Amino acid sequence: MPNYKMNICTSRIKLIGIAIISIICVTVLLVHEVSAKGNLARRAERLPELKIDAAKGFSIKKYLLETGKYYRWRIISDGRDEYSFVFPKLSRNIWIGQVVIEDKEVKPFGGIYSLEFDDEGEIDVYFLPIRPGKYEYYVENYRESGMLGQIIVK
Repeated sequence: MPNYKMNICTSRIKLIGIAIISIICVTVLLVHEVSAKGNLARRAERLPELKIDAAKGFSIKKYLLETGKYYRWRIISDGRDEYSFVFPKLSRNIWIGQVVIEDKEVKPFGGIYSLEFDDEGEIDVYFLPIRPGKYEYYVENYRESGMLGQIIVK
């Protein structure tokens, strides 16, 4: 009988030790993975404005961003045509805080398929990249005309 009680105590001590080590490992991993590099409570970092020009295409073809930083991206249309500006893969890999159109805020839940410009104007997109990768942005039906760019998130 004494061996039986000793085995139970030893097993319990081993289980408690494994549980403690597991909790420590998971906590370290979560803290490492979730921690953001920037202060999300402060203002968004302004990206250089992206201008959509029917004759010249995009003013900027490539942006380099970091996960964990909050950005404001102003997109400006020249109004010469109707544009459907899309960033499909990027919109599934960012958290969108708000979209501002003529000082009116839209707070989306989920992603955005496209930003439609029927006339001249600007739209601000506030977002936080959550997954590294290379993402295209473009105007539908104008990709071959030079309205194609890339955002690289590190």
